[in-house]
Amino acid sequence: MSIPSNHLYTIGYEGLDINAFINRLRDAGVQTIVDVRELPLSRKKGFSKTAFREALSQFGISYLHVPALGCPKPVRDRYKADQDWAAYTKAFLAYVNTQEATVRELVKLTKTTKACLVCFEADFTMCHRTYVARAARRFGGPSVMHLTAKTSQADSDLRAVA
Repeated sequence: MSIPSNHLYTIGYEGLDINAFINRLRDAGVQTIVDVRELPLSRKKGFSKTAFREALSQFGISYLHVPALGCPKPVRDRYKADQDWAAYTKAFLAYVNTQEATVRELVKLTKTTKACLVCFEADFTMCHRTYVARAARRFGGPSVMHLTAKTSQADSDLRAVA
């Protein structure tokens, strides 16, 4: 039975192996992973789409890939070239604002399951998943809670860049 949560969780798998990652999800009571990587491929063993879904399934965690909530390749490529986080943020926020229907579907999902957005980056302050979670919050989603390897931190929604 799925139980909705008063939080939408986020987590990055950087620095974790698949077993530590799943254990962290289980400790938090996560029931559904929402993969917000545009392309769910990884050099890390166990984190590419099919293997990831199968590993999660063994522990009763559902998997949903939502490529529309991933960061578009042109935005990623620009960031790789210039390392300008403010420009990345501005470009991604403009993009996510075009994805209202998908964000609203995410909000609906959070009302039926304990969901967690996943991407690679360990630092939630430097990952697009935080902006996706905040967009869901604006459309009536639950508060945002960021999971790290060992802790949880409520999202403060402070604007690091203007």
